[in-house]
Amino acid sequence: MGEMLGTVEVLRRYPVKGLLGEEIAAGDVAATGLTGDRGLALVDAETGKVASPKNPRIWRGMLALSAAVEAGGVRVTLPDGESLRADDPHVDEVLSRALGRKVTLTSTPPEKAALERAVPEEVLSEGVTARVTVQESVLGAGSPPGTFFDYAPLHLVTTSAIAATGVEAVRYRPNLIIRTAGEGYVENGWAGTEVAVGEEVVLRVTVPTPRCAVPTLEHGALPRDTSALRTPAAHNLVEPLPGYGPRPCVGVYAEVLRPGRIRSGDQVRLLD
Repeated sequence: MGEMLGTVEVLRRYPVKGLLGEEIAAGDVAATGLTGDRGLALVDAETGKVASPKNPRIWRGMLALSAAVEAGGVRVTLPDGESLRADDPHVDEVLSRALGRKVTLTSTPPEKAALERAVPEEVLSEGVTARVTVQESVLGAGSPPGTFFDYAPLHLVTTSAIAATGVEAVRYRPNLIIRTAGEGYVENGWAGTEVAVGEEVVLRVTVPTPRCAVPTLEHGALPRDTSALRTPAAHNLVEPLPGYGPRPCVGVYAEVLRPGRIRSGDQVRLLD
């Protein structure tokens, strides 16, 4: 074992992609990520694309709904407190009504699964209801096939980076919030390394996480906060991949080299 990087302060998963998620004390990690994370997604009946608040003009309402794993399945809760199981025969009808657009809840990604990502700088300047440039983003370039991840199966954020942004960590939708002692966006330096989490899990940190407009949006009771994007844009422009250009980044993506169980309080160490 090498340098001590920090400890796992919080574990989070998001059973339905794009909806609010839940905090858990421990979870099993496989090549496909944290058990129960992004196992389901909504598909837009009109476009065939995966629904995502990355296009906030259409889908920002998703962040008013939440999902949690319960015995035998997933439960989705609406803003008014109504809840239903993901396997309820009326779930598509209820979610379509809540979001104002016909959707299907599925565990199977569409062929060449993609979503629409609004250009975040235009969302900042024009507002969440404006018609801005939308780009198509193919899912899971750094993940095993058949998953709903934007890029890689795990997303890590440090408390140092969160302190630097000055906003709530949940806005960045991390799986692991890691308590670190340094200042600033310390996880930038982890890209390309292998880290051990607890006694079992080994991860390869791949790239810094470029941010979209999602962190700036309302998240349940949290109000809109544009500083979630403006601050890293001012202080942490990083090129996550060659040719991608500098982007505001918070957190890092990781892939799973050795599966196992992660618990809150686990040490995170750099492997020699």
